[in-house]
Amino acid sequence: MLEKCLDLQVDVKVYAPQVTTAYRIKDVADRSGFSAATLRYYEEIGLLPTSLRTPAGYRTYDDRTLERLAFIARAKQLGCTLDEIAELTLAWDGGSCGPVQDRLRTAVADKLVTAQEQIVELMTLSSELRLAAATLEAHRPDGACDDSCGCIGVPAAPGDTPEPQLVSLGPNPAACVESAPIACTLGSLALKGRIADWQRLLGHVAGREPIVDGVRAVFTSTVPLDDLIRLTAAEQDCCQFLRFSITVDTRGIGLEVTAPADAQAIIDSLFGATV
Repeated sequence: MLEKCLDLQVDVKVYAPQVTTAYRIKDVADRSGFSAATLRYYEEIGLLPTSLRTPAGYRTYDDRTLERLAFIARAKQLGCTLDEIAELTLAWDGGSCGPVQDRLRTAVADKLVTAQEQIVELMTLSSELRLAAATLEAHRPDGACDDSCGCIGVPAAPGDTPEPQLVSLGPNPAACVESAPIACTLGSLALKGRIADWQRLLGHVAGREPIVDGVRAVFTSTVPLDDLIRLTAAEQDCCQFLRFSITVDTRGIGLEVTAPADAQAIIDSLFGATV
């Protein structure tokens, strides 16, 4: 019997309790980049779970809180509001990346549309400001403001054809002496209409791919080819820093748009960035 007992092998496993690091609020602030006041506010509105307290009443946080704050920081970087982040954290709390990516992808798509609309508004405002600057230099009355000084409105003499206003679209319009400046000659109203025309036409795009110095947009067979040619020619006329090439081959109908390095952001905002 003793020999049998000696031959018996017992598999003994010792389980050590999992140790979770506890951080004070100053530690979390240093590690996350959020101030202590912000951490308290996030806890107050429910963006962070209620923290544990030490016997002395100090807040303590764990590694999971730091991970949550990293996610919140990323969402803020992408332009999400606190209400939107609260919705996103519901998916993040589930512990599965898939649903988080799905919700974040939707939020990013919405933010991209908003950003493109803001770019259009800023480009239009730039055109209006340049026109105002030119108008304010043209006439200075001796007395009160009149209809031609530019203080009350935009003067428009009957029969006059306004000169095209060069609207700077890039950070350094005169970067290359030998190339066309990164600028558009359209007025503000015409610029809004032009961008709206492009947005309608780009609704037929099936995909985008990067090319040297630009992007190639691939259209479906539903795109009106005559409108694409007309709009491309019009765009080339007012934005001569852009280069266009329309291709029709086995890959489908493609529009290749290239520009100098300083104008790549304009290509992305108007024709869509590649993914």
